Amino acid sequence: MSVSDPRREPSAHDPAVEESLLEQLITQAQTALPVELPALADRCASALGLGTALIYLVDLQQRLLLPLDEALEPLVVDRSSAGWAYRTVSPRVDDADDGLIVWVPLVDGAERLGVLAVRATSLDGPLMRRIRMLAHLFAMLITSKRAYSDWLAARTRTAPMRLPAEMLRAFLPPRTIGSSRCVSTAVLEPAYDIAGDAFDHSVVKNVLHTMILDGMGHDLIAGLTTSVAMAAARNARRGGGALADIVCSVDQALAQWLPDCFSTGVLCRLDAETGVLHWVNCGHPPPLLIRDERVLSGALDSPPQPPLGLAGPLAPAARQIHETKLEPGDCVLLYTDGVVEARDADGAEFGLDRFTEFIIHSNAAGQRPAEVLRLLIHAILDYQRNQLRDDATILLFEWRPRSQ
Repeated sequence: MSVSDPRREPSAHDPAVEESLLEQLITQAQTALPVELPALADRCASALGLGTALIYLVDLQQRLLLPLDEALEPLVVDRSSAGWAYRTVSPRVDDADDGLIVWVPLVDGAERLGVLAVRATSLDGPLMRRIRMLAHLFAMLITSKRAYSDWLAARTRTAPMRLPAEMLRAFLPPRTIGSSRCVSTAVLEPAYDIAGDAFDHSVVKNVLHTMILDGMGHDLIAGLTTSVAMAAARNARRGGGALADIVCSVDQALAQWLPDCFSTGVLCRLDAETGVLHWVNCGHPPPLLIRDERVLSGALDSPPQPPLGLAGPLAPAARQIHETKLEPGDCVLLYTDGVVEARDADGAEFGLDRFTEFIIHSNAAGQRPAEVLRLLIHAILDYQRNQLRDDATILLFEWRPRSQ
């Protein structure tokens, strides 16, 4: 049976037919060019007994859902059914003139990519399973193909990007990663003009590594500084280094290759099995610990240490690694000073209290961590009329062991 032939619908009760069909879909998908994904989605939907299918990807600032079909108009994340599916990571069904539209989130792991819109004349359990299967397939396809596709990268942009931001974004990981025990999510602005701020996170077996950086300056050199720092941290991490080895690697790399540059930063290592957290703070605002809907004042404070990359007599003799034990449901916040120093028209700062209260209230309302940060960074931008004076980056990670 040809995947491109919609005349034969697979049986809802024949696993062998569904397995054969899935094999054909995957085979075609592997060789499809990114620009061919909209047509492929349609063919796959028809072969599964569905109507048309449309792919929407979220833009860099998570305000719009942009269609891969360039003839269509974007949808607003905060004011559309598609946006509801994206925000809540849940399917939504709308009535249409000729049947139904099912909006399904496109999610790869813990990362929200966008939504898939599928038309159907009716809906039952088997059809809904096929729609979910289609969404899973295209989420994986988009993730695999966007690594080498400038077209997919361009479709998620709504403004020109400056060179420092282009360079730094090439190093950034997905916004959200996670496992059954922990999740880490991050945002940074201005999306098209960042230079010195960066974040990194990675899950290595049962260990979550997180890092936030604020490079000196706001130019290409600042972006180069944080890019070298991220590369050094990953190199040590992938070599099996402990947290002390990772921070030492960053110090040495910056001192060797960019001796006149430095970066503040916080590096963390969370054992997702036990909840034991190790961290090191290198001249950066201290991390915040949120437990039971309140900030535990000073819980992650530590004696000041010099920024990363200082050489010669300014270099620290040894970095101090600190340890604490998290409780299930604890959230840890890393941020750069541009977050709390955003000012309104009267010069009043956004401030640390407003920052933490927003997160606590959003968590209490049941928002997922990635949605909490999406809403928060938009609130900070609105507060400063979309004109940030400094890069603003936030990383939040949460420990949620299986026993919860």
